Amino acid sequence: MTHAVPTELLADRLRRAGEVAAEQGEDVLLITPGTDLRYLIDHSGESHERLTCLVLPAAGHRAPPALVVPRLEAPGFAGVPLEELGIEVLTWTDGEDPYLLVSDLAGGPTRMAVADGMPAHHVFGLRDAFPEVRQSLAGPVVRELRMRKDAAEVAELRTAGAAIDRVHARMAEILKPGRTEAQVGADIGAAIVAEGHTEAAFVIVGSGPNGASPHHDVSDRVIEPGDVVVIDIGGPLASGYNSDCTRTYAVGGEPPKSVREVYAVLQEAQERSVQAVRPGVTAQSVDEAARGPITEAGFGPQFVHRTGHGIGLDVHEEPYIVGGSTLTLKPGMAFSVEPGIYLDGEWGARIEDIVVVTETGVERLNNGPRDLVVL
Repeated sequence: MTHAVPTELLADRLRRAGEVAAEQGEDVLLITPGTDLRYLIDHSGESHERLTCLVLPAAGHRAPPALVVPRLEAPGFAGVPLEELGIEVLTWTDGEDPYLLVSDLAGGPTRMAVADGMPAHHVFGLRDAFPEVRQSLAGPVVRELRMRKDAAEVAELRTAGAAIDRVHARMAEILKPGRTEAQVGADIGAAIVAEGHTEAAFVIVGSGPNGASPHHDVSDRVIEPGDVVVIDIGGPLASGYNSDCTRTYAVGGEPPKSVREVYAVLQEAQERSVQAVRPGVTAQSVDEAARGPITEAGFGPQFVHRTGHGIGLDVHEEPYIVGGSTLTLKPGMAFSVEPGIYLDGEWGARIEDIVVVTETGVERLNNGPRDLVVL
């Protein structure tokens, strides 16, 4: 198993996670398999009925971090630099109680933060092992680290953005009248892998009225000349960092003037919202910048979702660019800017770029044409 993340960086992440946990009043973090575990030790593990758990004491606690893992799963961690990271490995076998093992390691905590994605049967098992301990979510701790990408993470996101741009650049050979959405989607999925992703995490081909459903998948609908088609696609690189980019196409000829007019509103909204991104502004201000032109043009009710979501090891993660969020944007935060207009029963359109907050402004990580592309 090869690891893209230097051991020194992982050690720093573990240290900072312990510090943030202490700042937030937690005694210990309990991180089960998933992207939080991958962020901290560069291995996501596998989530089965047997408990695998990183026990990470908050700063100020003497106990070292430890990995509790079933003996039969332990070989899967052979490539992780656990010894260099100072992580003790404790294995257990069927018939033993892993929750009591965690209890012995945790050293009498009063507050423990469990991974947001921890299966409920593990949460309840830990509750039984720690009946007097208050459980909270580890998300508020880990997201303080994960929201702000370091240079290596931004480089991975930049590579992912360029890869998905190359897929969109191939749309003229894939997206044609007479093909079904499913056929187009299958070819797009293959192109996503061919252009450097490990898999296609999602492929949305919303043609005609299906484009008015933001999270449409694919269907057996045949794409017709004159259709407006929303293509929203993405996937992970080998490093685990994801792409996510949406473009809207007009298939089979020049679209009606009315389509051009609505699309121009959307394009202005997306541009304004990207240009609103910079350190010190709030997430809701970026959402407002996107919503303003759309509302002014009379399509406010047809913009039915938030403006964006964070991206990294998960396709959707903090920060969320949504009305009411007073989160202050800081350098290293990466997220989508993706306003849309959806006309029920007719057609829809969305433009989505991944952006990253820089020290002075914003960098777009998707650089393909944002115009309504006519195929």
